[in-house]
Amino acid sequence: MTTDLKTLAGTLNAEFPALSPLDRLKRLREAVSGRLVFTTSLGIEDQMITHLIFSNAIKIEVVTLDTGRLFPESYEVWRRTEETYGKRIHAKYPQAEALENLIEEQGIDGFYHAKEFRLNCCGVRKIEPLGRALAGANGWVTGLRADQSANRHDMDFAGYDSVRGLIKANPIFDWSREDVAAFTKENGVPVNVLHDQGFLSIGCAPCTRALEPGEPERAGRWWWEDDTKRECGLHVPGASEGVRSPVQA
Repeated sequence: MTTDLKTLAGTLNAEFPALSPLDRLKRLREAVSGRLVFTTSLGIEDQMITHLIFSNAIKIEVVTLDTGRLFPESYEVWRRTEETYGKRIHAKYPQAEALENLIEEQGIDGFYHAKEFRLNCCGVRKIEPLGRALAGANGWVTGLRADQSANRHDMDFAGYDSVRGLIKANPIFDWSREDVAAFTKENGVPVNVLHDQGFLSIGCAPCTRALEPGEPERAGRWWWEDDTKRECGLHVPGASEGVRSPVQA
């Protein structure tokens, strides 16, 4: 199965540039047997993909990782999306014991004090729940775009995730933010009101700020860290192997 998925990932990566995002999703569903999971952050890119999946009845599960620290506006767009399409966005939450131990060890906002603490928080609130969301799946759909950051520019339309043992597909990889915004407006897709307030990339409330004029798209994420490749670990190969849970010694 591993060899088959690796080969298929290469085939899809070669085919995707000539297809529209909708056709990429349809082709992925046609090519990959078993479960396909789309993880949405409820940001504008992911709202576009959710629209394509729900409006075209594509059999791809839509899942969000509710860290417990999201903006109220993110919950509001979650609700509006379910009402608009009459579909459920499934949720994965942090494990209670791991979260309790994290806060006991680091404090409620300990992630501001050390990058290790921030990565521990992302590990408990995002990476471990992602693992459960993708368990048993053969394909993972994301809303990554090449121009979001230098770290993402060199990723593929589709590739084999050797850590999770599945195909990872990015159906709007070559779309600009302006393209995505025009699509959502034209198609009446619910979007987070924070986007109009300077929040171009929206994550957990304590870890996201509005951008200053001229800043790159992801500069508002973990802005207190002196790092040009700020990621939570979801899209960093092998990150899940190195994250220490506070319940461990």
